[in-house]
Amino acid sequence: MTGKNNFDISRELFDVLTSVLVPINRAGWPFIAIFAVITAGLFYWQEPAGWVGVVLTLWCIYFFRDPDRTTPTREGLVISPADGVVCMVQPAVPPEEIGLGSEPLTRVSIFMNVFDVHVNRIPISGTIAQMAYRPGKFFNASLDKASEHNERQSYRLTSEEGQDIGFVQIAGLVARRIKCDVAEGQKLQTGERFGLIRFGSRVDVYLPGDMSALVAVGQRTIAGETVIADFRATEENRVGEVR
Repeated sequence: MTGKNNFDISRELFDVLTSVLVPINRAGWPFIAIFAVITAGLFYWQEPAGWVGVVLTLWCIYFFRDPDRTTPTREGLVISPADGVVCMVQPAVPPEEIGLGSEPLTRVSIFMNVFDVHVNRIPISGTIAQMAYRPGKFFNASLDKASEHNERQSYRLTSEEGQDIGFVQIAGLVARRIKCDVAEGQKLQTGERFGLIRFGSRVDVYLPGDMSALVAVGQRTIAGETVIADFRATEENRVGEVR
């Protein structure tokens, strides 16, 4: 059996580095710079404290990572807008400010912790029909009351098939800033980036009509990749169990 040549080793090293050194979202550079300056000051003051600053700076870089994603392109698929864990799948009345009516819709809630990628992505191709920002409190984003009381940025998107779907960025216990990068009337494709939330938060998706969710509570989703619903599906909401 022959050993690996230098090309194979270099290729493996390149694959490892590219899996770790992903692009950084531009919204993160000011924070990374602040962390780096504080770290330099800590080293000047006391070296052990400086190493704590190094760890925090590396975490800040990690938090703002913005990797590319491979998005399913078949029409009718609703894709997760966030990395995280599905914390709720239940009927809920959507935020009144985006005009989705007063009847409960199936809501899929995805909780992002401080180690998840926080760049959010469009769940289905279409046009942003309405947007609304609402200030609020900062309860733990995994709690049901966060949907009503926390700071939020809400969107209503009309899909290319003419269906309205809602999605909401919700600030959490640690998060204090929702960043939106799109505007009303803008046409977007499934998986395109539309904003982020700093630092730990939640995204809710309100599915139209009697559409069912194809993810279960406790399941981990990947923004821009995980299918959470399908206009062509006829099954009921999925359930899962830890195994």
